Amino acid sequence: MRIKTVWFRKDGDTRGAEETAGAIASILWRLSDAAVINLSKAEFDIITPQRGFGIMAELQAFMVHLCDRMLYDRVDEDQRVPMIQTLAKRLATIMEDNIHMVVGDHDYPYQADFIAMVNRRSDEYATYDFIPEKPSYSVLTFLGNQIREIMGERDQSWVVDQIIEIETPEIVETIRKAIDGLLNQP
Repeated sequence: MRIKTVWFRKDGDTRGAEETAGAIASILWRLSDAAVINLSKAEFDIITPQRGFGIMAELQAFMVHLCDRMLYDRVDEDQRVPMIQTLAKRLATIMEDNIHMVVGDHDYPYQADFIAMVNRRSDEYATYDFIPEKPSYSVLTFLGNQIREIMGERDQSWVVDQIIEIETPEIVETIRKAIDGLLNQP
């Protein structure tokens, strides 16, 4: 997937945490959307918008936590925390807007539900020890099992392998490149 990993700027022009978080949110949305498309092309049944959005939400929760870990030693705490909060809020807005557009349901607090799920998953991912650029098999299995629960019975036995072996390597590498580029650090 082609993504923007550098800012087009003049010398001395800096981007704030909010703007950086917005750019990262756009990348994470595209990555989760591409993963759902890949699952569909691999003949996994993504038969309802709810299933597709559920998979995207799980992937995004994982990616938000991954970004937090990648930023931990690279950005001051007073910048990192608001950046991750802005990232999650931006993803919640994008998710809600897309659900409204596709499903048309305006009566449910999707943003609040998404933020609560991201916080819950972040607490769960925090129990795993792993290097951000190389998530452990156990954390990827946890992600795969969360997606497994969303899938239909026919796909449950295979989707974990697809997530671990096919989807997450590209996700992790793309996020690493994006953060390196957007923070202007090799």
